[in-house]
Amino acid sequence: MDKTVTLLPADTYNVICRTIISEEDKKNIISLYEPIIGPIALSLYLTLEHDLKLSNIISSEYNHHHLMTIMRSSLESIKLARETLEGVGLIKTYYKEGNTNSFVYELYSPLGAKEFFNSPIFNITLYNNIGKTEYDLLKYEYQIPKIDLKDYQDITKALNLTFKSSSTLEPFEIAERNELDLKLENVIDFDLILSSLPKGLINEKALTKKTKELIEQLAFIYNLDNLKMIEILRMTITEKGTFDREELRKIARKYYQYNNNGKLPTLVYRTQPDYIKSPIGDKSTKAKIIYMFENTTPYDFLKMKNKGVEPSNRDLRIIEGLMVDLELSPSVVNVLVDYVLRKNNNKLNKEYIETIGIQWRRSNIKTATEAMEIAKKENNKITKKIEKNTNIKPKGENPAWFNVDAKKEEMSAEEIKELEDLLKEYR
Repeated sequence: MDKTVTLLPADTYNVICRTIISEEDKKNIISLYEPIIGPIALSLYLTLEHDLKLSNIISSEYNHHHLMTIMRSSLESIKLARETLEGVGLIKTYYKEGNTNSFVYELYSPLGAKEFFNSPIFNITLYNNIGKTEYDLLKYEYQIPKIDLKDYQDITKALNLTFKSSSTLEPFEIAERNELDLKLENVIDFDLILSSLPKGLINEKALTKKTKELIEQLAFIYNLDNLKMIEILRMTITEKGTFDREELRKIARKYYQYNNNGKLPTLVYRTQPDYIKSPIGDKSTKAKIIYMFENTTPYDFLKMKNKGVEPSNRDLRIIEGLMVDLELSPSVVNVLVDYVLRKNNNKLNKEYIETIGIQWRRSNIKTATEAMEIAKKENNKITKKIEKNTNIKPKGENPAWFNVDAKKEEMSAEEIKELEDLLKEYR
């Protein structure tokens, strides 16, 4: 639809249902779609569905002032909400010009849970919008529990052993479930892709409809242009001349993470999600340190530790690996980086930091407070073990926040200066 079409309160609309909308669909829209489309778009969808009333096929004619009154929203908000619903495939909009303009809104079903979680766009967007904790709760809610049936026998009876046949009636068309495909326009030029790949290298049937859809979705979510996608596709060609779809997903993700034409990886820009931040109000030095770890992106923290120098690509890849592969939160990564740099003579050794990161991941460390506590605990354990076995004090310095609970006068001048350097941007 032309986005320049003017929408007025007096403009009329009808709702047509092109699907069967079940209670399960409504649950999916609230649980899976709302974090992506927002509450106003959700309200518009449910309001249009309610307008169908008893017929469930086509509604009476309403004007848009009706929507403004029911939803208590401005016309501009309703228009933006409608376009959002169009974008995620929940409605199609038709327009007819006249003395009073007329609109038809066709409703479609949301994706089922399986299709939603297998969609690279919806799945990743949902994860980014709600965070790992909420995402894991949702995944648990929709997962089917595994039941071991190896000691059971299947005694289910077939239809013909349960019922007797009778005369049949003439078939007729009935309403069925319909979903709209996601519409992505001009994301990838497939003619250019085909002309760029060596002839004879790929099968003529390699670019199936599903493969094209996946390529379009990956290009959209990872911001990949034609040239980047061609490079990725070259790495996923199978011996049969087709594209390995799973490998395509993995390589596209890795490409974005590590080789995005000099752009910084998205994750290292993120701070600790609000839902796992510490409460604000504590004015102690320890609280200030925690606030600093939680409200600084790993990129900015690395830059601060480098005394203002941009982090190297190598260091960024190490940090990105901690956040992507080990799923450590931003504040935990900051604590880990600070700890490793102090213990390892300001060197960010990949094997060293990943070894500790894996341990913290297994210990389910989510917050800066937990990370600081486990760092102190493990460091004390290792120190005591080395001193007991060798009578030699281990090399390497501890971060100043190890002694943050001690009285300030018991800390060294160097430790006090380190704390002041860490906190100077947050005073």
